[in-house]
Amino acid sequence: MDVDTRLLRYFIAVAEDGSLTHAAERLFVSQPALTKQIKQLEGQLGVQLFTRSRAGMSLTEPGRVLAERVPGLLADWDQLLRQTRSTASQAARVLRIGFVASAANEGTQDIIAAFVRCRPGWRVDMRQATWTDPTAGLATGDVDAALLRLPFPGQDELRVEELFTEPRWVALPTAHPLAAGELIPFRDLWDEPFVAAPPETGRWRDYWLASDERDGHPVRIGAVTDQPDDWLSAIANGYGIALAPESSARFYARPGVTYRPVSGVSPSRVGVAWATTDDTNPVVRDFVRCCLAIGIPGGPASRAGVTGVGDRECST
Repeated sequence: MDVDTRLLRYFIAVAEDGSLTHAAERLFVSQPALTKQIKQLEGQLGVQLFTRSRAGMSLTEPGRVLAERVPGLLADWDQLLRQTRSTASQAARVLRIGFVASAANEGTQDIIAAFVRCRPGWRVDMRQATWTDPTAGLATGDVDAALLRLPFPGQDELRVEELFTEPRWVALPTAHPLAAGELIPFRDLWDEPFVAAPPETGRWRDYWLASDERDGHPVRIGAVTDQPDDWLSAIANGYGIALAPESSARFYARPGVTYRPVSGVSPSRVGVAWATTDDTNPVVRDFVRCCLAIGIPGGPASRAGVTGVGDRECST
């Protein structure tokens, strides 16, 4: 009997959280979809894995036996899969880099150029992800490293180095009454409908709605999108407004959308992330070193006066 590893991942998430709601947020799926997957696994195995009650999901005895073995099995599989893909990438001399939104802004090209100088003959394959995958393929092993907006779900299970911060602005329809303002207090936006990422993205969505910075004021959702083009269209068409990095005004300029500074909301952070299993991967280490060495405005490297990576700093 073949069992999809995805079902096992869903199972262990519910087993660890004891809650379908919390597990669904971790997995970026809806609760009904997660319930269906758990029932599918129970059907394939022919056993009941959980006892369901108002208090949550409790493991049955067969469920406990499975829960003891699944983490190790999945860890071994993930390591094997990651090593296989990494070996294929190294054979082709290609480094796969995932990213969301504008990656590291204007610093992205400098990072890639520094890496290519460090690793002659290598190519960087940039892979943009939708907002339903805030790790940009890193969590699934589809990329070797990623340039991401922090915080993101699953961040604690990966290595992350913060590169720089930038203010969060607001994107509004150009015809919006507040679009003429020079600096908009976030409190003035609380009652506005927001364009949001899908609910299954959990705290990624909450962060870009600034849910924790509203003094308990409820969020109004005007539209849900999972990629920049749809996001811009929803704003331009008046379905809602959205918080965005300041750089969006440069990278995502569009007729009908106006960006304005916002006060009373924390800044956005950009970081480079990689899997713990790649701590000793010399190619990934070189890419991370290039990220840290490039003088991105506001970043630790620029404050230290570092402007590039020399050949002597590259791994062998």
